Amino acid sequence: MGFTTQLLHSDRRFGVEHGNLLKPIHPGVTYGYEDAHDLARVFQGKQKGYTYGRQINPTVEALEQKVTQMENGRATIAFSTGMAAIGTTLFALLRSGDHVIASKYLFGNTASLFESFGTHGIELTFVDATSADAVAAAVQPNTKLVFVETIANPRTQVSDLVGIGAVCKAQGLIYVVDNTLTTPYLFQPKSVDACLVINSLTKYIGGHGNALGGSVTEMGLFDWTTFPNIYDGYRVGEPSMWGLNQIKKKGLRDFGASLAADSAHRLSTGADTL
Repeated sequence: MGFTTQLLHSDRRFGVEHGNLLKPIHPGVTYGYEDAHDLARVFQGKQKGYTYGRQINPTVEALEQKVTQMENGRATIAFSTGMAAIGTTLFALLRSGDHVIASKYLFGNTASLFESFGTHGIELTFVDATSADAVAAAVQPNTKLVFVETIANPRTQVSDLVGIGAVCKAQGLIYVVDNTLTTPYLFQPKSVDACLVINSLTKYIGGHGNALGGSVTEMGLFDWTTFPNIYDGYRVGEPSMWGLNQIKKKGLRDFGASLAADSAHRLSTGADTL
């Protein structure tokens, strides 16, 4: 099947509820269980289920599965905005004393956010992302992450995505690519060894300007067992998911940057015509 056909049928791929071929809107924030022990097991991650709307919602989950499919990734977490997705990723993965390399052509709000992290002990170097050599020259012993946009918003410089991916892979760095302006319809950052892919779903994926949203997709290419900033409590389960699980817990459970079910439904419907 082609890209668009897969999108149109994605709701059916992940289970049909009551014969409905489209995912309904689930506005509820709490979920009932006949046995409190079942609820406890869900909270502990020992049993699949739903607990509280700030962390998980069936409508949002359907959108996450759709984005994962579009990006050919392992899993996705949706957020209230694209900026929430970016901010949470940085907060969850970085510590005071770490160093980050970012494109000097970033969207203005994103650049401002990076500068704010600089006031909390995160070292930051802005480089010309059209040159992989510039990225390589900026790498320091404490560098943890490289962040670029596929096409700069709004100045349209195109990052050397292949070259930067090679640098990150050789240096063992987390390669984060903001795919907002290209969307997975035109480009899939997994092809250049991106570790995490961010989208502002508000833009082309949603497509109608009627809902805010953002996402982070795990590509399954980074070895999180080598990353020192994963808390011990998240070093459980599938190692390829440790990073995304930490992003989810910090962003949704702790910060509450959750996407509303109604917005998720609007974005998912818009994505069908991407």
